[in-house]
Amino acid sequence: MNTLVACLRLARTESVGPRTWRRLLSQYHSAEAALDALPRLPQRGREPLVIPSQDSILREIEATLRMGGHILTLLDADYPFLLKEIPDAPPVLSVLGDVAALSHPGIGLIGARNASSSGLRLAESLATELVEAGLSVVSGLARGIDTAAHKGALHRKGLTIAAIAGGLDKPYPLQNAHLQAEIAEKGAVITEAPLGTAPLNRHFPRRNRLIAGLTLGCVVVEAAPKSGTLITARLVGDYGRELFAVPGSPLDPRCRGSNDLLRNGAILTESVADILPHLPPVLPEQPCRGHLTPQFLPEPALQRISKDSQGPQPSFSLKLPDAPATEAPTDKNEAAYSPYLRESRNPKNGTFLPVSPAASPPASPDFGPASVITKSPLPRAETCETVREKVLDLLSFTPIAVDDLVRRCQFSASAVLTVLTELELSGSLDSLPGGRVVRAASHGENG
Repeated sequence: MNTLVACLRLARTESVGPRTWRRLLSQYHSAEAALDALPRLPQRGREPLVIPSQDSILREIEATLRMGGHILTLLDADYPFLLKEIPDAPPVLSVLGDVAALSHPGIGLIGARNASSSGLRLAESLATELVEAGLSVVSGLARGIDTAAHKGALHRKGLTIAAIAGGLDKPYPLQNAHLQAEIAEKGAVITEAPLGTAPLNRHFPRRNRLIAGLTLGCVVVEAAPKSGTLITARLVGDYGRELFAVPGSPLDPRCRGSNDLLRNGAILTESVADILPHLPPVLPEQPCRGHLTPQFLPEPALQRISKDSQGPQPSFSLKLPDAPATEAPTDKNEAAYSPYLRESRNPKNGTFLPVSPAASPPASPDFGPASVITKSPLPRAETCETVREKVLDLLSFTPIAVDDLVRRCQFSASAVLTVLTELELSGSLDSLPGGRVVRAASHGENG
């Protein structure tokens, strides 16, 4: 079976989320093997699995290609690097436009749909300044601030990316259909939803995850309390990216959420000069185009490196333009990025300039317990129930990191990950951002 078809069938199975997809490939080493094993896994408390047919997936692929789109999976080398870094990266992406644009360093620019005129003007101005500095602008194509951000980037013929909640053939809102077409022509439109998917309310948090994951940081212009914009802001923090916020009048309810972000540590932003100093000086791009076999798919670097680690951090030796050959980057944020680097920021004006590509990825990376792909054997059937009982004893309604769970269980990481996959498929636990799991609210003490 074609690997792309197997990846899509697995991803389009309703009970298989992004983390479960990764775990299944980690345990079975290929999408085809995971797909074959899926019906044999326990499905307590759920309807029988409905795996999309091969014919339906082939029709989706053909229709996407026919409209000029592309389909990327986590196994593809041109899957956007920064998005691959997040723990719940979408296993499959549908893209309309330039796939390479997704790997260009970018900043998210988001805010209220019912934005004020001053907020709209500032969003357009910030977007223009960002593209003039060599960055792309990523937003959600919604009314208000999102629309202003995209238009501000296009005004100077800059690069902008629209993350949408529905299928590529379902522009939303309808009045932005022309804008979506223009972005697809000059940048990229991205979604994890298949063709024909209507942009329902429940799909927007997943779209927000794309904005947070694709970018180095995100700017909030206006946001009311409990708004969808604040969901994206929270994800930005969970993914270890920089969060910026524009201050607003305390008398305007549209600014209370963004002002609260400033109160809790977001970087006060009035112009691009407040953004550039907080970005890493060296940014990653994809090492090559093509297909990666599962064993070469690295775990997210942001998970491998602890934020509070006091040990020595890796350094990179690059020949940067306009800098002495012996000068080494010192920004602490470099530890969060891969050494397979393609671009560097010009120290004179903050724009991004190409440098020589770094070496190819090592053939045998050192994976930790939370790695995407492992070669560990599956646990023996006679021990699975013991591991399951121990995991269920440790799970509660308070989130716990998977790494902590593995340490407390005192079983092998592969055995614990196998059980976690089965529990998630059966609806007994939920996965959360940051590599954490929690007992599902709908299940009792016995899972």
